[in-house]
Amino acid sequence: MSLTKTNPLVKPGRKFAYQQIGISVIIVLFCTLIAYVFWGLAHAQSVLAGGVIAIIPNCVFAYKAFKYAGAQSSKLVVNSFFSGVKLKMLIMAILLVFAFKLLVILPIAFFGTFSLVMALPLFTPFFLKH
Repeated sequence: MSLTKTNPLVKPGRKFAYQQIGISVIIVLFCTLIAYVFWGLAHAQSVLAGGVIAIIPNCVFAYKAFKYAGAQSSKLVVNSFFSGVKLKMLIMAILLVFAFKLLVILPIAFFGTFSLVMALPLFTPFFLKH
């Protein structure tokens, strides 16, 4: 019996991952607004680009990592998790290349937000209830 994304064991992990992504989106939008008000459009665009480039691969990873659950599908869980990590890194690399080729990036604003969004999953478990 193959346990797919309809498995009820998947729902709590997927819900938590999407809550983390939702918090990331809110924080990026808030930081973009603050950057726009205090430093202008160029900083706001860099902040937004850094946040989006960190959030999109996290969405793909959350989908892939929580596709399967349960003891009967443990091999599928591990394979899905590792393929999600690989896909996340590939998408992130592609988005970074496009950002540096096509956008005018202010490094501190860009990497500050990028780093913040990448570090958020370490801190959100303290604020979200399981």
